[in-house]
Amino acid sequence: MSEEGDGLDAWGEAMAEQAESEASEVETAELDELTEDKPMTDEQESKLDTILDIPVTISMEVGRTNISIRNLLQLNQGSVVELDRVAGEPLDVLVNGTLIAHGEVVVINDKFGIRLTDVISQVERIKKLK
Repeated sequence: MSEEGDGLDAWGEAMAEQAESEASEVETAELDELTEDKPMTDEQESKLDTILDIPVTISMEVGRTNISIRNLLQLNQGSVVELDRVAGEPLDVLVNGTLIAHGEVVVINDKFGIRLTDVISQVERIKKLK
């Protein structure tokens, strides 16, 4: 019984140590600090240049729905799936799964595109992360 108790104590100590080390490593920034317009230093510009070429996935979401696996397996060509959006409602524009804007579909030279009608502000996106 005492070995089991010792194991639990060691586990508790390890968890406390991890929480303590994580708390000391995390720097917090006030929201105002992130939104202030300050000139960038050369070091900051260099860091920004490093990430500007990282590819991201941008997607447009028409709508969503939940269906059972039974109904999913019954879908075939010509099936209609009702979505949670009303026709004419703006589409969601997602970057790596994060909502960044709303827009409407346009067709130019037989290709689909999207005209952004409302871009989510950086402050709102940061607030959603909390």
